[in-house]
Amino acid sequence: MNSLDTNPSLGSTVAVIGGGPAGLMAAEVLAQGGATVTVYDQMASLGRKFLLAGRGGLNLTHSEELALFLARYGDADPLLRGAIEAFPQQALRAWSDSLGQATFVGSSGRVFPTSLKTSPLLRTWLLRLGNLGVTTKLRHRWESWDESGRLCFSTADGEERVAPAATVLALGGASRPRLGSDARWAPLLQARGVTVTPLRPSNCGFTAAWSEVFRKFEGAPLKRIAVSFGGDSTRGEAVVTRDGLEGGAIYALSSPIRDAIERDGSAAIAIDLLPDVSEAKLAERLSGPRGKQSLSNFLRKATHLSPAALSLVREGAMTQGRSLPALNAQDLAVLIKSVPVRLTGVQPIAAVISTAGGVSFAELDDRFMLRRLPGTFVAGEMLDWDAPTGGYLLQASFATGAAAGRGALAWLHEQKAGVKTG
Repeated sequence: MNSLDTNPSLGSTVAVIGGGPAGLMAAEVLAQGGATVTVYDQMASLGRKFLLAGRGGLNLTHSEELALFLARYGDADPLLRGAIEAFPQQALRAWSDSLGQATFVGSSGRVFPTSLKTSPLLRTWLLRLGNLGVTTKLRHRWESWDESGRLCFSTADGEERVAPAATVLALGGASRPRLGSDARWAPLLQARGVTVTPLRPSNCGFTAAWSEVFRKFEGAPLKRIAVSFGGDSTRGEAVVTRDGLEGGAIYALSSPIRDAIERDGSAAIAIDLLPDVSEAKLAERLSGPRGKQSLSNFLRKATHLSPAALSLVREGAMTQGRSLPALNAQDLAVLIKSVPVRLTGVQPIAAVISTAGGVSFAELDDRFMLRRLPGTFVAGEMLDWDAPTGGYLLQASFATGAAAGRGALAWLHEQKAGVKTG
């Protein structure tokens, strides 16, 4: 419940809390609409988690057709779909271009800036925001509202209270708290009657009961594999951890795997280590004479699999109570094409890429404003949506930030015109 200006104008003050993609996009839309914007962030610099996203190449979005793109969000709320439709992949690419960061489509269909880095884009973006008059206040941690509805921040110089005409909350989820997304906002909103779906790990790794022998492959990649679970399959790579698996091919199926583990205590996935080789062709290769070669050397030459992948085959045989030397060529081919791995736990939420859950869309009106807190808008990963990696996370963050910015502008104009809302 914010303390609102009684006669807002194009110069109305707006507080944006959170300096990630959603918050900064909201700030840009608001400033371009004539609002006086201040971005508050508890960290010492803006975009900490955004910068981390670019460490492996900044995957801004995906080039696939919009209907298929939207399907990646599962049973998405119409508000989320509408925000992305209003600011689709092409719009995000054009926006990046306008910052001097041209984009290209990779072989997987994913879209990247040509620099493959976040820092050039973020640096130019912050310059644009500064030129638009956006003020930044760092090391300002939002604590609550006071009895008058003012926003309360703790700073190195003590408490600061402000009474903006509108507020956009874009504080992120609960992953990577050391970068600012610590979900301290959840109890604050719940105390005011806002429904917040419990935050859960998403795009996460999982634990497995590896043998001590296989644990020696910690850090080894499993390249060009296909992972299957619950009737779905995805291609990509995975990385062996000391206690499990992580990586793109795992992240893509992490939501249903997570749900199964929460429900049943474990989830059985299957890994095809040679998805481009048919089972029949592989069995033919493995039917050749071994001669005096050890089984390990024979398999290595016949399959060209890495030591980690071959060890995973042994691990899979062990879970079935079988040994590799006892298997014939056909059985070996079946095993390599579908190595069983039982996942038993989920990576801690603080270490995952993103989180599912958050502010229920039912709490928002069509302007992304909280019905219970007029003048307060929500964007980004604070909202209750879930999506795989591949450009879908950033696209939704940018799109909902733009939607919240547009919504706040519309609401300010309504207040100026004396229109009742709520």
